[in-house]
Amino acid sequence: MDRTKLYFIGGILFTAILGTLSHFFYDWTGQGALIGLVSPVNESTWEHMKLIFFPMLLWTLLVSPRLSGEYPAISGALLLGNVLGTLSIPVFFYTYTGILGRDVFPLDIAVFLAAVLIAFCFAWKRKDSRGILQYQTLIWILAGIFVVLFFVFTFYPPELGLFEDPLN
Repeated sequence: MDRTKLYFIGGILFTAILGTLSHFFYDWTGQGALIGLVSPVNESTWEHMKLIFFPMLLWTLLVSPRLSGEYPAISGALLLGNVLGTLSIPVFFYTYTGILGRDVFPLDIAVFLAAVLIAFCFAWKRKDSRGILQYQTLIWILAGIFVVLFFVFTFYPPELGLFEDPLN
């Protein structure tokens, strides 16, 4: 199997496992503020978007230097895939809960795993895209905006449903 495929399969596993574990990091660390920046601090949909965003961002930072010689657009493709996967979480969650009228835990897990697969499939198909390469700087800025929004909204969430903790 070619090494690029192995990196992508590894990325899917890495993101799925680290994302799942990061659901618990905030409580495991005694609700440490720094951990709360990158891990969910409550059960809101917004906080659950961190489950994919930060593990995949870390994977992007680790893998892009290894693959950028062969695929110069790899970091942009992974970052854009990450944004797409991250945004797919509220889309899928609110769609299925709107249809069923309630939250179903196994479907929540399926939403997360589907988001991971969407993110990496998007990146795989666009890893050598000239269009992404052309806009790579803007894609990094977009990812940076997401980081800032996650950091700010962790401690100062807007009063919108996306940010509401259903357990409070």
